[in-house]
Amino acid sequence: MYKLNKALYGLKQAPRAWNKRIDQFFEGIGFMKCISEHGVYVKNAEGSRIIICLYVDDLLITGNSEKSIESCKAELMKEFEMNDLGKLRYFLGIEFTQTVSGVIMHQTKYTRDLLKKFSMEQSNPTTTLAETGMKLEHNPDEEGVNPVVYRSIVGSLRYLCNTRPDLSFSVGVVSRHMQDPKVTHLLAVKRIMRYLHGTEQFGVLLCRGNEELVGYSDADWCGDKTDRRSTAGYVFFLGRTPISWSSTKEPIVALSSCEAEYIAASEAACQAIWLGSLLRELGVNQRCKLRLLVDNQSAINLAKHPTSHGRSKHIETRFHFIREQVSKEKLVVEHCKSEVQFADILTKALKHTRFKFLKESIGVVDISSLVCI
Repeated sequence: MYKLNKALYGLKQAPRAWNKRIDQFFEGIGFMKCISEHGVYVKNAEGSRIIICLYVDDLLITGNSEKSIESCKAELMKEFEMNDLGKLRYFLGIEFTQTVSGVIMHQTKYTRDLLKKFSMEQSNPTTTLAETGMKLEHNPDEEGVNPVVYRSIVGSLRYLCNTRPDLSFSVGVVSRHMQDPKVTHLLAVKRIMRYLHGTEQFGVLLCRGNEELVGYSDADWCGDKTDRRSTAGYVFFLGRTPISWSSTKEPIVALSSCEAEYIAASEAACQAIWLGSLLRELGVNQRCKLRLLVDNQSAINLAKHPTSHGRSKHIETRFHFIREQVSKEKLVVEHCKSEVQFADILTKALKHTRFKFLKESIGVVDISSLVCI
């Protein structure tokens, strides 16, 4: 990991000029800027591959050849003054720990600081984020709480979702009440904090494996009892490693569980196409077609057969994107059993046994259970 000193060039207050200078430099030494992700640069030469990830003035370098990496570093140091921070340990508030099983991406320090900031470090830990079937509603007659404190806590929790997919659903639910939070909503937030107290050292395990991209999509029909909109979730794996996940409320009211699942699958299809494009630019070629697993057979049939017009004519046109991708054979939608629908953890509050199984299935592990290098 490296930090570029852009202040030396008088570009501290000119981000556009800085970005242009960076782009010109990388192009000059043979790098290609990814179209799918503008902060990533790739260079393929003489059987070696180097990937650079740049965020403002923080820079990560990786590749399959130590010699090529050293050569690239030398080129960079000729042009910029850089601080060499050694092997990747900390990046944008996210920690990386090397273990014998792979690299764990976590935010242990951030979590401890968060608990201390809001005086929750002495709270009683819980094993789940919420009670089973939790449905937070807006009750105008209930006592309100300080919205500034509430928003501060929820905003901090949202950043934790970058390394904790198990938090995504519950944090997403409490985020829906930022405007006028009540006592019930604050209690739900504190329940999340108590869960964090017992899982401070948890993170996502990034391990080696095959390069097949597989996604899981799920929806909880009418999950929000206030406006009757469904909650959609998806998670994508590259081999055994989760690389992308989301839990959001759908933008329209679904008239059936089939429609809710279809909309969720459409949103997941958009992410699948983007991930596939990014992987191709990084030089990771998919041997098989992109696979999206859904546990609703009716939604799968709706994606595959345009003849089901009577059941889908009221659905907004943009959600038929998945049907187009299936017809072009860019995406394969397959059925999976509800028991192994890993996106289920992103759509609803679950019992402890089910929650623990899905949490482990999507790669969330305890650092203390692994041997660090």
